[in-house]
Amino acid sequence: MCKVRRVSRKAGRAKHLFILLFAALLLPGCAGHSLPVAQQEHLVVAPTVSASPVLVARAPSFLLQGTQTPHNRIGRVEATREKGQEVVGINADIPVIYAGSQFFSTDKGTYTNLVYRVHFSATPFSLIPFYLGAGRNVGLLVILTLDKQSRPLLVTTVNTCGCYAVSIPTELLPSSFYPDHWPPAQISVYGELLPARIKSVQANEIIQVKVRADVHRVMDIRVIPRDSVHSTPVRQAEVVGLETLKRLPVNDGSVTSLYYEHWPLAGHVKGALKPWESLSLSLVSLDFFVGMDKDFGDPRAGGSRFYTSLKPWNRSASDMNDFAAYLRFNGWKL
Repeated sequence: MCKVRRVSRKAGRAKHLFILLFAALLLPGCAGHSLPVAQQEHLVVAPTVSASPVLVARAPSFLLQGTQTPHNRIGRVEATREKGQEVVGINADIPVIYAGSQFFSTDKGTYTNLVYRVHFSATPFSLIPFYLGAGRNVGLLVILTLDKQSRPLLVTTVNTCGCYAVSIPTELLPSSFYPDHWPPAQISVYGELLPARIKSVQANEIIQVKVRADVHRVMDIRVIPRDSVHSTPVRQAEVVGLETLKRLPVNDGSVTSLYYEHWPLAGHVKGALKPWESLSLSLVSLDFFVGMDKDFGDPRAGGSRFYTSLKPWNRSASDMNDFAAYLRFNGWKL
């Protein structure tokens, strides 16, 4: 019996050591970057005038780290066909912000969401630090929730896999609408510290979203004077409709979509499989394609619910495609 206990203790210690080692690898993947910030190039991507003045007027700017590397630059989604093989990728030389608007209602009112979507060519494969979300064609959403006077009340950011979702109120939203026990200054989102609220946005101001290199995590959200955008090297990004992502021109004259259109991948971004996430989280989430980037805002997308909780029993309640339900799930009282 004593011998059995000694073996069990050793096995237990080995198990705990494995867990610690895995955690040590995993945590840098959530918050790490490949170079010290001082050695990285920075770039602001700001919207240009287009045919949709409301969407452009409210469009955020993006402060990007590590832009000496193409995969850290916002790009244009493009499709080609070579020898019968279709390839969808991101052209990092041409920044584009994809935008659209949606409406939703709650018991307390009707709101407008302005949805801004950007894509990067990849989160690189890396063991040290370990990037759990390594894969191609990754994206980021910034969603502004406006009141009837078209004033931003909430800024929601989420990676297009449904990961790291967070909603930050502006000063215009009364604290009675906040979730219970909302922190006074900062909120922690899986290793990133973000402001718990931001100032209201005036006509001469713009929301700026700071994005961490490689992992494309949101690391800050702030309101800045519109003129100050040009204090950092800036590239203008055309703002085009979200619907264009489903009508990508191909070099053979045909048209295709960023998203798969047939089961089992319907609504998922082409080429965006995340092998490490599938291996480590598919059993927990009961979804082999967990971590794969998805379409957003289209209830017809079939099996690609934009769920933001890994717990299978929360899949419907946390689905951001039903934005009112998503807010209720997270305790917001709009």
